[in-house]
Amino acid sequence: MKNNIHQSVSRFICNFLKPYKFWVVAYVVFAVLSGLWSVLNAVLIKVIVDTITLATSDKDTLQILLWPSILFLLNLLSFDIFWRCHDFVNYRVQPLIKNDIIEHSFSYIGKQAYQFFQNNFAGKISSNINILASGVNDALTIVPHFIIACSVQLIGSLIAMYYVNPQFCWGLIVWAISFLAVSLKYSQRIILLSSKLANSESEVSGVIVDSIGNSQSVRMFARNEFELSSLRKPLLIMRDKYRDKVSFLIKFNIVQGLSIIILMGFMLYTLIKLRTVGYITIGDFALVLTLGVDVAWSVWWLTEQATTMIDALGRCKNSLNSLFLPLEIEDKPNATILTVTAGRIEFDAVHFSYPGSEPLFQNKSLVIESGQKVGLVGYSGSGKTTFVNLILRLYDLDSGRILIDGQNINEVTQASLHSAIGMIPQDPSLFHRSLRDNILYGDLSANEHELITAAKRAHAHEFINQLPEKYDSLVGERGVKLSGGQRQRIAIARAMLKNAPILILEEATSQLDSVTEHKIQESLWDLMQGKTSIIIAHRLSTLLQMDRILVFERGKIIGDGTHQQLLEKNRLYKTLWDAQVGGFLPDTIKDN
Repeated sequence: MKNNIHQSVSRFICNFLKPYKFWVVAYVVFAVLSGLWSVLNAVLIKVIVDTITLATSDKDTLQILLWPSILFLLNLLSFDIFWRCHDFVNYRVQPLIKNDIIEHSFSYIGKQAYQFFQNNFAGKISSNINILASGVNDALTIVPHFIIACSVQLIGSLIAMYYVNPQFCWGLIVWAISFLAVSLKYSQRIILLSSKLANSESEVSGVIVDSIGNSQSVRMFARNEFELSSLRKPLLIMRDKYRDKVSFLIKFNIVQGLSIIILMGFMLYTLIKLRTVGYITIGDFALVLTLGVDVAWSVWWLTEQATTMIDALGRCKNSLNSLFLPLEIEDKPNATILTVTAGRIEFDAVHFSYPGSEPLFQNKSLVIESGQKVGLVGYSGSGKTTFVNLILRLYDLDSGRILIDGQNINEVTQASLHSAIGMIPQDPSLFHRSLRDNILYGDLSANEHELITAAKRAHAHEFINQLPEKYDSLVGERGVKLSGGQRQRIAIARAMLKNAPILILEEATSQLDSVTEHKIQESLWDLMQGKTSIIIAHRLSTLLQMDRILVFERGKIIGDGTHQQLLEKNRLYKTLWDAQVGGFLPDTIKDN
């Protein structure tokens, strides 16, 4: 689906209706037929009343009323049939459309750039997806089910009224137009109020999810009251937005109700006068009054449902604006599949800067040869992580190229790029699924033997077998049921199973004890054989066996060589090596 479907709510909804054209037509037809029921019902009531009035005997009454009564009952039956058919269509189609919207939204969000998720609560994103799907579902129910049926009922009632009494008809038309115009004008206010309420609800959801996601920190710092107080402000805002909306709706509905009461009072007075002088029959009296009630009810209900639909569309619009932001990093239309044959990485005159910041890399050219093991060192903020993120194309360059085996990563699909790179972060995040599922995420087609082999190589098999459910044990949200070292071993097993030709490690063993670290380092070393490997090091001792070490300072690579070469020739590297305590790299170095 093209991005332009997200430009308006109507275009977005129509796009999801296309696969269900037959059911949409059926939906509308049943709504139209349902709307005609009330008009025919009023006409039949007039016929029955006039028949009773004009009949000279009970026998004549029974004979004459037979067919009008049968038609009246058939009309009631048809009404019930039409609405049940309408409900059946709704039962068949609505869940499918809702699922399609959620799936599409989820897929689109997954394509957003890294900074999108940095700037938005996960809970807010999830809430907006549900609000969008529910809002579209509400709008699709209201339009045919109520608005179309009410519109048909209104038009049919006015036509029938015209043939009975044109003066009443024109009077009702003027009233209906005025009522609708004023109501729809003020309903615009409801759109704004609904949008503000939906946004405040999403903020509340985001704060709650953020707090729950960091429950361990909340507990360890005894910050339950602080989190509660942090929640109160968005809760108060949500309460005020809700009150603003409901208060406006109450006033709005009171004015509408008074308008209808005045109309019906005027009609009753006029009908009584006309009947007193014998201008109309009792049947005409009943028909005009019934049609007048139908018109008034249709207009009121039409505006009520239009307001509800506008409310739903307002929520949809707010969610669309929040979710479907333009993709900052997007595959080109002619993007090819990355084919890694050697794993050679080349930075060609790379320029990069974060928005609003000074350039981090300027005209940077560098080659990492196939199979090389390259360590990255430097203070925090020196550009190590950015260097890796650019290879992963989590950000796009200002200018220049990054090539993998001669292929520009901007011209290949992101999926093929990420499939070619194995990543083990310093603080891995796991899914709230089983250990089996988390490890198999590296290769969904792997068999049981390959799964266990990867776990053993990562030294995770031992602790997994000690769990009651073993590989079927759930790890909790973000792996909260596991220790930091256990999570890291699962992440390592996952990367081993993936077995990508390019490997990126961010101090992959930092949370392990020394004995386990030594064992896993051996496994990682085996894993790195034949692969182009990039290791971000906070503990310089892990880089002694690297083919090359790159020293970063303020976005510049000021050193490039082996450990021994850099000790001899690079002042910053030697300073870092001499300053480290327990093998760890300090964030800064104090001036002598």
